[in-house]
Amino acid sequence: MQSDKRWTINDGYSNSIYLTQERWEHIVEAINHPEMIDYEEELKETVHSGKRVQDSINPRKYRYSKMFDNLAEYNTHIVVIVLFRFGERAGEIISNNYIVTAFQKEIG
Repeated sequence: MQSDKRWTINDGYSNSIYLTQERWEHIVEAINHPEMIDYEEELKETVHSGKRVQDSINPRKYRYSKMFDNLAEYNTHIVVIVLFRFGERAGEIISNNYIVTAFQKEIG
């Protein structure tokens, strides 16, 4: 899942996290979360400075969330799901942290 990176950003813990073009197209697809099409900058901001919670079942999965005042409908937060993985390049272990999906949600 490393090819065709759309962008890369560091989270609040200095982890490098990227979004691929394929994942972006998945996110904004009509059957998924088309409301995200105008909120890519907010998605970046969520990863960079949002609250991060580790998944209780999959410890490599993290949920980032951040509140915004300008979201679609009654939504209050952007939520981004990131998988933390590792790869190898030239015999060296490297991080491979990528966005799986992102969506808007009303959180009371």
